[in-house]
Amino acid sequence: MEEISDWLRLADKFADDGNAQAMLGAAQEILELDKNSADGFAVLAEANLYLGNLDAAEKLAPDNLRGRLVKAAVAAERFELIVALKSFAEVQAEARATGNRKILSKALAWSANSLYLAGDAKTAAENLREASALTGSAELFSKHLFLSNYNGGAAKSVAQEYDKFFAGVEQFQHENHHAGKKIRVGYISPDFRQHAVANFVKPLLSDFDAENFEVSVYQNGASDFVTAKLKNDKVHWRDLNGLDAETVARIIYADGIDILVDLSGHTQNSCLPVLAYKPAPVQICAIGYTATTGLSAVDYVLSDTNCAADENNFTEKILRVEGCQLCYAPFADMPAVAHKKNSRVTFGSFNNFAKVTDEVLELWREILNAVPNSRLIVKSKICSVPDGRKIVMRRLKDLPVELRPYSRDYLEQYNDIDIALDTFPYNGGVTTCEALYMGVPVVTLRGGLGASILTAAGCQEFIAQDAGEYIKKAVGLSQRRNLNLREKVLASRLMDGKRYMRALEKIYREILDGGRE
Repeated sequence: MEEISDWLRLADKFADDGNAQAMLGAAQEILELDKNSADGFAVLAEANLYLGNLDAAEKLAPDNLRGRLVKAAVAAERFELIVALKSFAEVQAEARATGNRKILSKALAWSANSLYLAGDAKTAAENLREASALTGSAELFSKHLFLSNYNGGAAKSVAQEYDKFFAGVEQFQHENHHAGKKIRVGYISPDFRQHAVANFVKPLLSDFDAENFEVSVYQNGASDFVTAKLKNDKVHWRDLNGLDAETVARIIYADGIDILVDLSGHTQNSCLPVLAYKPAPVQICAIGYTATTGLSAVDYVLSDTNCAADENNFTEKILRVEGCQLCYAPFADMPAVAHKKNSRVTFGSFNNFAKVTDEVLELWREILNAVPNSRLIVKSKICSVPDGRKIVMRRLKDLPVELRPYSRDYLEQYNDIDIALDTFPYNGGVTTCEALYMGVPVVTLRGGLGASILTAAGCQEFIAQDAGEYIKKAVGLSQRRNLNLREKVLASRLMDGKRYMRALEKIYREILDGGRE
């Protein structure tokens, strides 16, 4: 019936608009026209899914394509990963065969979270790119670029495609604001809260040169107790959570910011759509994201003299701060370091399991085989759900491993580990800093963020030049215990906020004076 088709089109529009209540109304109209309509029940089920009524969504979902999509999504919401991934794949196959682009795009996009949690970031990234192509969504393409980093990053030519989504954006024009007065620096992020990035924010807000710099914070996300800890009288703080990108950009432009530093890149709730308007004459991506943004409105990306960031992989110019691009200033009260009493050598990884590639696992296997009676502790969110544990164990096979779920006392659990094993090509960031602070040596490969952190911490001896040396160093460290790393890290460049800010501010000055090309 044509009338039912009209209501189905309206239901899809309501779904795109995020209006689940209107979807419920559309479903009722369809069911009034045909009380047995599978499409009507499928729309009703999908609306209940959006409203969080999972039991109702599952019960109402019929056995048609949209209904099976809803059932797959319900399984994903319940962290029934094995069922969800199989169901999403089946829906995608049928949607391709029938040419149903709307269902296909949803199945591709919705499957990404489950794939990511299950450690398959590569397929998740591929699905998001295809979903973006089907829908024209900049947000989905941004997520694709983020997940690409788990397997070496997207090619520069691919990252540049992100810029096309903002072709119609009218950018602000700028004059030389800073001449003869303080340099105005703005930091924008959704993560001035309990988040990994917050561990590197305090120096930016507390250790800057207040005589020559004026700092503004643009909080584009939720607040919590960490937000309260970060606020101080030295900075201008604007809570812009919930405002659209153009409105945020207008506020920043009106403040006359000279240098806008984005701390999010392509991570969740990205602020790059704000930077697309060019609210500041100089724009930098730093700290929260280390790959290229692909956005032409971003002038620079922050790196360091120890990181092998390749200019050919970036659309931005690379700024190399002396030492490390990060300065560790944990917001949590760090527990005491316990004297290690493990009866067997214990290796560990607290990184996101999506970073654990097959190449990484092969090295870990060789290390464990080379150290008699050793074991591996893997602590990650994926270990918090039964299906996740099954997926991890399938990949780890016969390794002597203990899986630990996420928990609030995760910092204390570093005391159960003798040596932490870094991942690659996507290194740990805050996890590496936390391990060192908790007295645990971290073995990493040269050229990445891990090597920069270890160099700044004065722990260059843990940096391997290649895979063979990675194994050798890990095995060698198994003979050493209680290295008193906390004192070393506390006294190191990694936690010297003032030294870090002087190096960063030197770069800021050079940019504005035309000394950095």
